[in-house]
This record gives sequence, C-alpha cells and structure tokens, in this order.
Amino acid sequence: MARKAWIERNKKKAKVVARYAELRAQLKKDKDYEGLSMLPRNASPCRLVNRCEVTGRRRGFLRRFNLSRIAFRELASHGMLPGVTKSSW
Repeated sequence: MARKAWIERNKKKAKVVARYAELRAQLKKDKDYEGLSMLPRNASPCRLVNRCEVTGRRRGFLRRFNLSRIAFRELASHGMLPGVTKSSW
C-alpha cells in the first residue's frame, strides 16, 4: 500500500491540472510559451502519476482497469472483475 501522503499529493496535483487546463490550452494555442512558463509546475498534466485505485501503487499499472498488476490478479482470481476470465492452454 502506498503512503497516504503520496496518494493525496497526486489528488492535489490532479485538481491543479484541472484548474489550469483551459488556460494552458489557450496559451498553447497562442504559442505564448513565456506565459506557460509562468504557470505552476503542477499545472502540467505530465506531472500526474497513474496510481492503482485500490492500493495506490504506481508501478505495474494497467490503464484499462486502473489497477496495479497485483490488485488486478487478486480481484480477477476472486471473480470481481466482469469480463475477465482466467485463461489456460
């Protein structure tokens, strides 16, 4: 399980990105790179980290399910993910 502070920090960054999204798009459209550099660092969407919804883990993240590989395997084994079946050959 990831530390609560890391998860909360990422949520805070997501709020900042959402707040400045429209302004960033306008500045990019106008090619005002000086204005872009004046915005807060966390206003850039590349500063966000994909984290697992269950554990907060950032490595081994599966975008389709918003889960880490470990949480995905656990939930899939218990049949908690619709449409996911265990395959064997």
